[in-house]
Order: sequence, then structure tokens, then C-alpha cells
Amino acid sequence: GVEHSVTLPSLRKVLSCGAPARNDILQRFHRMLPEDCEIFTPYGATEALPVSSIGSRMILGETAPITDAGGGTCVGLPIPSVKVRIIKISDEPITQWKDDLVVAAGEIGEITVTGPIVTREYYCRPESTMQAKIIDGNDVWHRMGDLGRIDEQGRIWFCGRKSHRVVGENQIWFSIPCERVFNQHSHVFRTALAGVGDKGKQVPVICVELEKGVAEVNTEKLIAELIEIGSKYPHTAAIKHFIIHPGFPVDIRHNAKISREKLSEWASEKLKGRI
Repeated sequence: GVEHSVTLPSLRKVLSCGAPARNDILQRFHRMLPEDCEIFTPYGATEALPVSSIGSRMILGETAPITDAGGGTCVGLPIPSVKVRIIKISDEPITQWKDDLVVAAGEIGEITVTGPIVTREYYCRPESTMQAKIIDGNDVWHRMGDLGRIDEQGRIWFCGRKSHRVVGENQIWFSIPCERVFNQHSHVFRTALAGVGDKGKQVPVICVELEKGVAEVNTEKLIAELIEIGSKYPHTAAIKHFIIHPGFPVDIRHNAKISREKLSEWASEKLKGRI
């Protein structure tokens, strides 16, 4: 649309769902919109929707630099009827709510939600209910399976899926904060964090998908540049393994959610005997 000078003067509100929209896409789209129009990205899940929402003006004017530095993706303030708490990361069921589950302010943990929009159970799936629901008197907290933090303004920052975290001996790496740092490189279309090895002893690996049009690239030079970028941030400084991937596997519904599980298997094969 921008290339052909197309504008959309009658639009007043745009919703972008399924996955956080990239900042460069928001910037391009804004050039086609009237001044009073904004792009909103709601956050939630089938079991709890919507949890929060954020507008493109806040993203482009305030949160984008924090995201680019690995602070996570801001998904806005919780809607008024919803309570959000960040709890300690665990893969085990939690049957009863306790306040000591909650992490310190600003710390990354699992996002949990309670309110009228939250489902109480899964139909005929007691094991799934046990894994995702926490009883709190008459209320139910839903474990989103997402990791994140809450800032001093009460905004939620999404840091990736719990199942996508890479757990090493001395550090835990979270997908969104790590990937965003390396996405800054001009030759990189997108990256994905993968873990090689058993949890607790995993080695972080960054899979790299190049921008279209980058026909030939000096792989050694590119990797050296990515290592240099990562060294500027404490949470990515220890990442030393990078692999070029021809095209990430994504979900067929949104065509945006990367299958990091498949990439981890692929990375393990590619690096067999080297890690």
C-alpha cells in the first residue's frame, strides 16, 4: 500500500491479532491511516480473552526501544475486569493459590489471569485443567503458559512461551527478549531461540532466517556480527551458536507463530557432536 501511495481515510480502528505486530510493520501501516486511527493489539488466549490491549501510538512512541533492547513485547494494561499476577516459573500443577507464588516486582515469571473472562475448566480434560488452573476460593486463576513481567505502570510485557525457555546450568534464556536483540541486524528477517540438550544443561542456539533478497552472505562474518550485537546485552552475551535456516516452520492458522520445538530438533541435529 505504501509503495503505491494507497491511503485508508475511512478507517478509525485496526485490530491485529494472533501474534505481536512488528514495529516496522506498524510504522508502514500508519502511513496509510488517518491521524485519528490507531492499530490495537489485544493479548489473550482461548481460555481468557481479552486480557489486555495496547495501541500502536504507545508502542511506536514509548515501548519499542525497550523491546528492541530485549525488554519483551509490551501488551498493555489489563482490562478493568481482569486481575493479572506473575508467578514463579514451574512446569508442575498448582492446585491452590497462595500469595507467595507471586514473583518480585518486575521479575519474569508465568502470566496468570483471573476474572469473568476466564474459563474454569477444560471439557472432559481433567489433566489439562489441573495443569492450567489454580483454585482461589470461588475464583480460578488461568496459567497462560506465557512468560512475562509487569512494569511500574502496571503494563504486561510478554517474554515468550514457557515451553520455549532455554534452561542452562547458570542462566535461563527467554525467547522474545533474546530474539529481538538479534533481529536488529539488517540481513535478518527473524530469529528463533532453540535449546540443545536436556533442560537444566541446555545450550542456547539462535536460528536465523535471512531477509528476502539477501542472496549471498558471508556466514562467518554474519555470525561474528551477531555475536557482537549479543555481547552488548547481559541476557544475550553468552549466546555463541547461530545457524542459518532456509525458512522457519510456522503455524497454518496465523502463519506467524514459529514452531520452536521443530527448530530445536533441527538445531540439535545440525550441531550434533559440536556442543
